[in-house]
Amino acid sequence: MIPSAYTPSQIALYESHISLPTRFHTTSSPPLDITYLTALHIHQISSAPYENLILHYSQHHSVSLDPQVLFEKIVGDKRGRGGYCMENSIFFNHVLRALGWEVYMVGVRIRPRVGGVPGGAYIGWVHIVNIVTLPTGEKYMLDVGFGGDGATKPLPMISGATVQNLGSQEIRLIHSTIPEQINQSQKLWIYQYRNGADKEWNSFYAFPETEFLAADFEIMNFYTSQKQGGTNFQTRTVLIVRFLRGKVEGGVGLEEGIVGKVMLVNGEVKRNDGGKTSVVKICKTEEERVAALKEYFDIDLTEEEIAGIRGRNVELIEA
Repeated sequence: MIPSAYTPSQIALYESHISLPTRFHTTSSPPLDITYLTALHIHQISSAPYENLILHYSQHHSVSLDPQVLFEKIVGDKRGRGGYCMENSIFFNHVLRALGWEVYMVGVRIRPRVGGVPGGAYIGWVHIVNIVTLPTGEKYMLDVGFGGDGATKPLPMISGATVQNLGSQEIRLIHSTIPEQINQSQKLWIYQYRNGADKEWNSFYAFPETEFLAADFEIMNFYTSQKQGGTNFQTRTVLIVRFLRGKVEGGVGLEEGIVGKVMLVNGEVKRNDGGKTSVVKICKTEEERVAALKEYFDIDLTEEEIAGIRGRNVELIEA
């Protein structure tokens, strides 16, 4: 197996950074089971938000996928930062490999939202997830970089197996095909969610089991970080999703789980505590949005980063 980019001392810093319970620290030699994997997933997404601020609040407006750059950004800088899908998932992949998990990454096709829900055709490879195989042979999909309606825990790769997500939301994977395929014999794993047992399932993204490599992610990253217009929302939208961790009951031997989320979409801050989403603040200026980053997401930007958004298409300018 190709070794992780991270050293034992970096992993120790990571475990502290995400407030991982000591029974799951490497020094405690936890078994590689679903309880440990779930704890890592929960603490990862509640400590490293899904966010694309580097595309807007920087001087270079580009994204590095170098594992050491990612480690410094997410852990070393201690400024509340995470990253968008490829940043968070590649970072987490190296963490998992360093901890001894059998894991690899795959590319994902998504369906853009139409009227707030996934709709229309699947687009190209713009997202990635991790696939972990437990020592007992079970496979799980882990998505730590999707935000919004993403999975808050590992999802078993068993077609149709329903898992409770945040609040009344349910999620699952089905092994099927998408309409855009010419060859309908090649099945994909399709991620679906529904906001209640009486609701319709929404198909959000699809992925194969074929491993994608670092060279593939560089190409995907160039598109998502640089492409203007079309289906690429990253360069025209400021986004953050921070999942909230708290006490839960009925978990897989865990005391904490995901109990809510706080989101920023351009100038609007929203919160969901497991029920209905509500707007908590509307930012009309850059000063208000920068202050909201600190107040609601505990994200500190440098003066140089703040200056990077001036003149950009997403800059907030009060009318």
